[in-house]
This record gives sequence, structure tokens and C-alpha cells, in this order.
Amino acid sequence: MTYKEFEEEQILSLLIGLTNKISPKFERCTGISSTRLAILQMLCERSEINQSQLQKHIDIDGAAITRHLKQLEADGMVIRYKNPNDNRETFVRLSDEGIERIEGYKSEKRIFIQQILAGFSEEETRVLADFLKRMQNNI
Repeated sequence: MTYKEFEEEQILSLLIGLTNKISPKFERCTGISSTRLAILQMLCERSEINQSQLQKHIDIDGAAITRHLKQLEADGMVIRYKNPNDNRETFVRLSDEGIERIEGYKSEKRIFIQQILAGFSEEETRVLADFLKRMQNNI
């Protein structure tokens, strides 16, 4: 194995390790999963949205969006309702409770981001974001 191959494998290993650590720590710090927060943020931007459109925006499968929405509904955060003209279509919107709680979640997310980027300069953060976007595009 060449040194370059060793470094590339190390990068992959570090990325996998970060992925495995970020999700549970994010949830512990914010009190909500990153997927559920993304759902709430999307609903915050729109007064209501079709569940299928929400699924596409969040980029998760149909079963996952249904599972997340059912839990958010049980927690009083969202309201789901059928289209009266087409029973196959479900709309989603934030409840009053969801509207109240979303700001706290956003604040906790900001704190989490600041913690994981502590010690990075603005330029380093910009470069890191560029590298990660390029890697995501490659994938």
C-alpha cells in the first residue's frame, strides 16, 4: 500500500467515524434527531406541504418520512391531514407547539455546530465546507 492509499483509507475511516459519532451526539445535545429537525425546519419555511414533497426535500424514503411524521404528530409538533379532494394525498404543517419549539431546536443546533467547529478559522471552515461538498458531489 502506498502512502497516498494509506492516507485515503484514513480519510474514509475518519469520515465513517465522524458519521457514527455525530448523529447520536447531535440528538443528545439538541433533543431531536437531525432528520426530524430538518423536517421541522422545512415546515417552518412553508405554511403546509404535501407529505410526498416533504419526503423529496428531506431526501428520505416513504416509510421513513411516515415514521418520523407519526412520531412528531404524537409529540404534538405537527398536524397531518388528508386532502379533502383526494384522500390519497396527505398534507403536513407545524402545530402551535411545533412553532414554539422549533426556535429552541435551531438554537441548540447552532450551539452544536459551534462546538464541533471550535478552533477552526473562518477560512478553514470555508475550505472544509468546500471539500465536503465536493466529496458529496463525487458520491
